[in-house]
Amino acid sequence: MQRTNLKVGPIRDRAPVKLSIACEPELHDDLVAYADVHAHVYGKPVTITELIPSMLKTLIDSDAGFKRARRQMSEGAG
Repeated sequence: MQRTNLKVGPIRDRAPVKLSIACEPELHDDLVAYADVHAHVYGKPVTITELIPSMLKTLIDSDAGFKRARRQMSEGAG
């Protein structure tokens, strides 16, 4: 396999806040497949429950519209 760059990098150890979610079976299958690829790329097995927070953080960090709206809302509150 050629060098693959994933948006979600290696998973860091940290103290989590527990959440419960439900998702469609197709999304679950994709998450399991992503975890398999992630483990292959980084050489360390990862569960989908470890992976999902990093995926969400990556999404939020890359969402320019969210950043802009958040900044506008905080400026309006001050």
